Amino acid sequence: MPLAPGDQITAEELQLAARNHGMPLEALRHDVTPVGLHYLLIHYDIPVVDPGTYRLTIGDRAITLGELRAMERVTRPVTMECAGNGRALLQPRAVSQPWLLEAVGNAEWTGTPLKPLLEGVDCAEILFTGLDRGVEGGEPQQYERSLPLEVARSDDLLLAYELNGAPLPPQHGFPLRLLVPGWYGMTSVKWLTRISFLDRPHTGYQNATAYRLRETEDDEGTPVTRIEPRALMAPPGVPDFMTRRRHADAGRITIEGRAWSGWADITRVEVDTGDGWQEARLGEAHGWRAWSYDWDATPGEHVLACRAFDASGRGQPDVPPWNLGGYANNAVHRVPVTVAGST
Repeated sequence: MPLAPGDQITAEELQLAARNHGMPLEALRHDVTPVGLHYLLIHYDIPVVDPGTYRLTIGDRAITLGELRAMERVTRPVTMECAGNGRALLQPRAVSQPWLLEAVGNAEWTGTPLKPLLEGVDCAEILFTGLDRGVEGGEPQQYERSLPLEVARSDDLLLAYELNGAPLPPQHGFPLRLLVPGWYGMTSVKWLTRISFLDRPHTGYQNATAYRLRETEDDEGTPVTRIEPRALMAPPGVPDFMTRRRHADAGRITIEGRAWSGWADITRVEVDTGDGWQEARLGEAHGWRAWSYDWDATPGEHVLACRAFDASGRGQPDVPPWNLGGYANNAVHRVPVTVAGST
């Protein structure tokens, strides 16, 4: 998708885009995203960690990786999405990692539940600290984020040490990361090294400054938390190499994709092929939920669209509210398609 005049990607953004990567949307056809196709965002550098000497500190207790692996073992399919997914489509565009729509993945994560390790803890928030270090907003820091105690004690949070049945790869947080299903990806702290108990809300950069919905620099804003509902379409036909515009032959085409929400189960997906919104078929949920719709494609230029709704009543807007950081843009997904041939 071309940028508006004067809105070119900066060299700094290109550098970020080369380090991080999104999931090609044709991978929506996989129930479970292969590890190499899962989206990836690395804030600072990837730490090198020796699993033999690794320890997770929880309060005043140090736990080895072997001890964590000996605890209850759980595997969960979880859809993870970056809070900045769709950032590059907002105008004016926030200057940061220039995500279009590919910052998502759905994987099977294995680890031990966090809840039992917090038994008897009485505090306001739980702080999760990673081993990755850098400078952001002018502040030297380790990457860390906090959660309210009641959220940290949710049954579905994991201390994850495997991804799709294998040890976490270095870029995904080896040897251990936090996994917070339903929340945007910045919450699932990688290279987890310490869990601390706070008697007041955390005021570190990643909570108090970053990942907040703000209209101006002076606006305190509200925190980014759960994933807004979204449906994405596996692009039909074949792409033009440079523009990625889709080309398809006339006739019956099954449009398919996935939908998810961090607030509640997906209850409906709708598709518009040019004649108004029509309800799609819903498939099984395995983290995200499959959907499909049969389109009788006629020669010409078309714009296909899809949108999702969840059980909480949330849905996708045509035009999302703008915010300074370019977060939580869950606008309706639209795909231009050129159809050739005769029906």
